[in-house]
Amino acid sequence: MLRRPLLRQEGEEKAPARLVDQLADENLAVDVLVNNAGLMEVGDFAKIGLDEHERLVQLNVAVLTSLTRRLLPAMIERGHGRILNLASTSSFQPVPSMALYAASKAFVLSLSEALSEELWGTGVTVTALCPGITKTDMYDRAQGEHPVARKLPGLLLSEVQDVAREGYEACVAGRAVVVPGLPNRLLASAVQLYPRWLVRGVGGLVGRRSTK
Repeated sequence: MLRRPLLRQEGEEKAPARLVDQLADENLAVDVLVNNAGLMEVGDFAKIGLDEHERLVQLNVAVLTSLTRRLLPAMIERGHGRILNLASTSSFQPVPSMALYAASKAFVLSLSEALSEELWGTGVTVTALCPGITKTDMYDRAQGEHPVARKLPGLLLSEVQDVAREGYEACVAGRAVVVPGLPNRLLASAVQLYPRWLVRGVGGLVGRRSTK
């Protein structure tokens, strides 16, 4: 068991290397990696601070990539392993007022799908979990801080336990992508059927109205 906490120690950018070093010191092998840490900023892109943008990219993209790259080779060598990456239904579409968050989750989905194919036959699988709006601390904070978040449709709101269960089952089964909840699956499928200009335009219209 790890003896020292690492979260946010010396900044997120150094956490992956420190974590892997500590695992080696403890002689611990990682069979299942869950990349769950993330940030979300809601509001106009140009009004959100640059530091906040950079921190989001660092945690949602760079840390996830670094941890995956550092721990994956040993899984391949052992011939077994599971990686579960937290993406989002926003991975499938641009989301005005959450532009960078959605873009970071699109990265997670694309990377996960690519790796799931690269790793075919190795005994290691990568799963992208793409939940919709979920009752988490992140969602509660966004509601308290941003009017846009308070206007998000409650129809797509999911319980944490349901999302975790579906993610766990998909990860164990080695599925490449899982979207928990029927409404979210329908939404994710629908946006892929329509031309991007239409999806983008509808998203922009909804985003502009929600900020008024």
